[in-house]
Amino acid sequence: MEINTFDTKGRPRVVVTGMGVMSPVGHTVAETWAGLLDGRSGIGPITQFDASGYPWQIAGEVKGFDPRLYIDFKEARRMSRVSQLTVAAARQALADAGLADEKVPNPERGATAIGVGVGGIDVAFEQWEVLKAKGYGRVSPFAMTGFLPNMPTYHISLLAQTQGPVATVNAACATGTQAIGEAMEFIRQGRADVVICGGAEGLIIEAAIVGFGRMQALSTAFNDAPERASRPFEKDRDGFILSEGAGVMVIERLDHALARRAPRIYAELLGHASSSDAFHVAAQDPDAMGALRAMKWSLDDAAVTTKDVDYINAHGTGTPMNDKTETYAIKRLFGERAYEIPVSSNKSIFGHAMGGAGAIEAIMSICALQQGIIPPTWNYETPDPECDLDYVPNAPRPAELHVALSNSFGLGGQNACLVMGTYTNGDDKG
Repeated sequence: MEINTFDTKGRPRVVVTGMGVMSPVGHTVAETWAGLLDGRSGIGPITQFDASGYPWQIAGEVKGFDPRLYIDFKEARRMSRVSQLTVAAARQALADAGLADEKVPNPERGATAIGVGVGGIDVAFEQWEVLKAKGYGRVSPFAMTGFLPNMPTYHISLLAQTQGPVATVNAACATGTQAIGEAMEFIRQGRADVVICGGAEGLIIEAAIVGFGRMQALSTAFNDAPERASRPFEKDRDGFILSEGAGVMVIERLDHALARRAPRIYAELLGHASSSDAFHVAAQDPDAMGALRAMKWSLDDAAVTTKDVDYINAHGTGTPMNDKTETYAIKRLFGERAYEIPVSSNKSIFGHAMGGAGAIEAIMSICALQQGIIPPTWNYETPDPECDLDYVPNAPRPAELHVALSNSFGLGGQNACLVMGTYTNGDDKG
């Protein structure tokens, strides 16, 4: 049977052929997915600095991470933690995609789109302390290239030898999702055949914890029981848990993946969209119009309707306002059908990896599509009357899934959504 490699709007179909994850739950996609289904929380006491004197003492750290397993020791010393995590996830994704020597087949037709929320701020603070204590002569000559936000993108481009379009996306909590959307456009516009894309964050540092804590955004009620602290949509939620991690995909034109006999096609990327609340630097628009627009536009871009969506991977941070606003936006878009669609938040296990969150959650959504299992929202004990959807509480749920919507809504009112579908040989979405 001849396969149609263009979508219903005449654009090249875009498929996912490789995935890699470094998360607080595991160092691979398989480990991370298993931890999500098993309820094995990645949240615990902060070990990267002494947080005992602060009200905010827990985070989602990538435990046991040794960059030397993925990067030359000398090179790793010159890199920020976010770059190290990104390279680790990218090497997994490239190998998973069956790309020889982790290189794209045609460098000028290879592209890179990596998002970071903050970048290598750990290097900036570290070198500032060196400057104050030892003088300018001891500041590393690699300080600038350590903390510039585009460095994870550079390292991935160098690794895979992509010489085509390049993008470094910075959109707060919407970063990873928007980076994947930008990568889709490189392929749709005919500018690339293969794109390495995703998002990452390495932000478990004192300044970030204190900064978010002073915003009253972080949970403080569960320092003694960190595995219970991230409580999206639950009545007793009191803030998010800052975490770190990276999610990287290899995406391709469908005809390119078929021609090179890619080992597998995990899913199809159907549509994406972004929007701005234009409302407040930190608070979400209570009318949820920005989130509503991003979801609606992403479905329009994917040429699917609200009736086609089988699962929503929610932004679901565990802050009182975010979860209420996201729930409201879903109900405004889907109407009465909102109560029929399973909605869950991976952050109940991972915490909030900021620039990496959307990419990791997109990969988990693809795992859900692949395996026909909806991952649960853990720590959901007491329902909130203002959050009254089906949040798949505390246990995985088998389901027939064809289309998933993944939401990311960030500080500054930046919103991004991604629509994914099971891969089929025809034009249908499943």
